[in-house]
Amino acid sequence: MKKLLLIAAAIAVIYFGFFERERAAEYLPDETTAFAGGATESVADAIAVAYSSQRSDVQVRGDGTVSRLLDDDNDGSRHQRFIVQLASGQTVLVSHNIDLAPRIDALRVGDHVSFNGEYEWNDRGGVVHWTHHDPQGRHEAGWVRHQGQTYQ
Repeated sequence: MKKLLLIAAAIAVIYFGFFERERAAEYLPDETTAFAGGATESVADAIAVAYSSQRSDVQVRGDGTVSRLLDDDNDGSRHQRFIVQLASGQTVLVSHNIDLAPRIDALRVGDHVSFNGEYEWNDRGGVVHWTHHDPQGRHEAGWVRHQGQTYQ
């Protein structure tokens, strides 16, 4: 019986610790982000490091200026696509799923946006996707912020 209680207590600690960590991640300051494996980098460096090391599946936060609006990708799930230039000069394609999150109708070239999503490497600077909630709750919720509104 004692072993069963210890196992149940350990499961409870792990379970609640995981969800508290996920809730706390929503309130992390925008200056830091975590790489898979636990290393923390500044936002300015996280995307640059992922790009230079050709890493993918990295949760990142960032912000920048919309430099180009692209046509929606309507193959499979629909995605609103736009290029964001970061302060470093690097550009990333943001691929925002508009089947799961609201479209950002007021988005224009020159607008400032911030984002939280999953980075995928490519030789053009990379793609940030998963900028939406996960209906199944298995992936960190992403978002795009524009003019004080959060789209997720």
